[in-house]
Amino acid sequence: MSFDDVIPRRDTGSLKWNAKPTLDPFWIADMDFASPPAVIEALQTRVAHGVFGYPTPHDGLKEALFNYLSKRLNYHSSDTDIVHLGGLVPALSLAARAFGQPGDEILTCTPVYPPFVSVGNDADMKTVTVDHIKVDGSWTFDWEAMEQAVTPKTKVFFLCNPQNPLGRCFTADEITKIGNFCLRHNILLVSDEIHCDLVLDESLTPFFSALHLPEELRQNTIVLLAPSKTYNIAGLGYSFAVIENPEIRRKFTQARGHTMPEINCLAYYAAEAAYRDGETWRQDLLAYLRVNRAIITDFAARELDGKLVVPNIEATYLAWMDCRDFPFTNPAQHLEKAEIFVSDGAYFRAPGRIRFNFGCPQSRVLEGLEKIKSGLQ
Repeated sequence: MSFDDVIPRRDTGSLKWNAKPTLDPFWIADMDFASPPAVIEALQTRVAHGVFGYPTPHDGLKEALFNYLSKRLNYHSSDTDIVHLGGLVPALSLAARAFGQPGDEILTCTPVYPPFVSVGNDADMKTVTVDHIKVDGSWTFDWEAMEQAVTPKTKVFFLCNPQNPLGRCFTADEITKIGNFCLRHNILLVSDEIHCDLVLDESLTPFFSALHLPEELRQNTIVLLAPSKTYNIAGLGYSFAVIENPEIRRKFTQARGHTMPEINCLAYYAAEAAYRDGETWRQDLLAYLRVNRAIITDFAARELDGKLVVPNIEATYLAWMDCRDFPFTNPAQHLEKAEIFVSDGAYFRAPGRIRFNFGCPQSRVLEGLEKIKSGLQ
């Protein structure tokens, strides 16, 4: 398999490709690459068994998770710390329902993945947002504004690291400061780290997980992880939480009730194969994405005279593009005239921007960029 292969996805039940079928899709965080051969083989083997009853996490999956946490994140977990889940967005909703009451508040920083600012509705909680700011050319937290935003009703802080859509990989100092901020204000830290395996060059921007925080801060933290974005298996619906504090873990799992979906048996085996045998494929993917990133930044500077502002993309396969130098109130909507579908920055609480998914063959990246150029000009 080559990352250059263009795999037809129309009429495969794909949300990405079928939501607006007349447009070229570069919106939702769903790559156009086939999943690793090891994942496909594991699924085929499990399907060949022929019986698909109610599943439970099997020993192979548990071992793969322990090895992943140890080797990739330098964290040693016990079986009791891990809570298996049917997706990251349901996990965010569950955290809100478990630790907030109607009228309480969730705090998060924007622009951010849209469910961060909407799942509070599931718990009748208010979501309070503070904009990220640029310091020395890099996106970070507005610490003063965050302090001012806290009230006695603030119960949960949603952290997105690496940050979607800004592509920022926060430093150890920044994450530690977030951990201390939450503990000082008696706010639960929920760290969504779904993109942690998509840091494009860890020699320059090493990933610092909330699992690396001092123990006192970890005891006030839920860390959410998943293989879905990295290995392109989001449709299988598997994620997991690492929760050291037994009381927080109890409240989190108890709040599930009967509202969380069952995890299907194929998801467990795909996750096992991804974490156990997917590392070589992941490194090849990162190398390919680094080239795609370079294509985007070069194109924006050369073909659009720097008017399309793209921040330094440290992680993810999502390019955040500032279009405010162009005379369009809604650039995403305007670009549909050029037959391209990109994510509207307004949904991330940042109008005038777009998010472009470059997790696709380079020929498709160039095709999409040419349509953006045509549409903006």
